[in-house]
Amino acid sequence: MASDLSNILKDELSNTLEQLLSQPTKCESVEVADFSKVDSSQCVEIDVKFEFKDIVSNWNFFIPTSSAAKFEYLMLGGTGDLKEHIDDEITDAVNEIVSNICGSISTSTNAQGFPDISGLKHVILGSKIVECSERENNENTYSFKLNLDNSISEVIIGFDDIMLPFLSGITGNEAVENNSNISDTNLQNDVGQNFSSIPSTSGIDSLLSEESSKNLKLLFDIKLKLSVRLGTKLFLLKDILKWDIGEIIELEQMVNEPLDILVNGIKIGEGEAVIVEGKFGLKIKNIGNDSSRLSQIGLG
Repeated sequence: MASDLSNILKDELSNTLEQLLSQPTKCESVEVADFSKVDSSQCVEIDVKFEFKDIVSNWNFFIPTSSAAKFEYLMLGGTGDLKEHIDDEITDAVNEIVSNICGSISTSTNAQGFPDISGLKHVILGSKIVECSERENNENTYSFKLNLDNSISEVIIGFDDIMLPFLSGITGNEAVENNSNISDTNLQNDVGQNFSSIPSTSGIDSLLSEESSKNLKLLFDIKLKLSVRLGTKLFLLKDILKWDIGEIIELEQMVNEPLDILVNGIKIGEGEAVIVEGKFGLKIKNIGNDSSRLSQIGLG
């Protein structure tokens, strides 16, 4: 099976917006898009080209007026009034946001070392304002409902056919990847074919076949890098070049907010810092079940 980027896409979509807009953001749901139900008459459409190995894939981002105006408003610090119509400033802000989202997706994906996706990079091809009523619904176009600052904002993304197997968690398309790296693909199929049935308990042996259980256990001694993200913030290059010893850098994270738990650069849960025998430790406060964790780190 092709490597699944679904969780990376949802996480980086949420995380990048949260960093850029300084507001808590979470992807609540994903569903096939219906432009007739979009709460705005217009969208900013941004065309993006992704490349990896010998594959070229084109994505189309559609940001409705209500979402686009809110994004620009929050990027400016929440000053002034929300605009009712898309203008050049809103379009520029959305372009920057989508570029950052795509960059984060590429960075996170490349950090995983997937055998069938390497050297992922993107190029923004252009943007334009389109009428939602003129867009035809397509089964490959999905609406991401984001809880942004306690209200729902919509981001719509259209994928081409070649990308569907790499987003099987969203699209449901699980076609076997047909490339020259047969050994890598077969290994991934053998190890991951039954991971979707793993529950939150530890009874893995009772649910997997003997062969699959053995394959899974072969991976138990693989070392994965655990990191804890204290906080993030975007800076201009000119400001970074001004830093010197003693500089205090204020992060977006509040002191009472949970810390992100990352495995190989992918967020799998949240926790709080503790002291263990004079060393920093981490107390887990929120974490997915076995199946979701395996999927998030590219083994599911």
